[in-house]
Amino acid sequence: MITAGQLRAARALIAIDQRELAALAGLAVPTIQRMEASEDVIRGTVDSLMKLIAALDAAGIELIGEGVVSHGGGRGVRLKPPRTDGKPYRRKAPRSTGPR
Repeated sequence: MITAGQLRAARALIAIDQRELAALAGLAVPTIQRMEASEDVIRGTVDSLMKLIAALDAAGIELIGEGVVSHGGGRGVRLKPPRTDGKPYRRKAPRSTGPR
């Protein structure tokens, strides 16, 4: 599970806007907007939630769930440690190469 606050914080940590996150996740911008406007836990289709979490993970975000050890306690997000293979995390959506 991910909350709207976690989603907004995750975007802030990797300095992307809703449009960029939508592109990374393969979702529509209004879908991201609805998720961020949620009261607490984000609701959506399983497919949309999986795409969102996978995109955040690929960008270097570690979601901290309820009951998981964290220094501050509670829910949150944090950046993952640097990758061991030396490759950077993806922080921006790939640019379109034009019509296919």
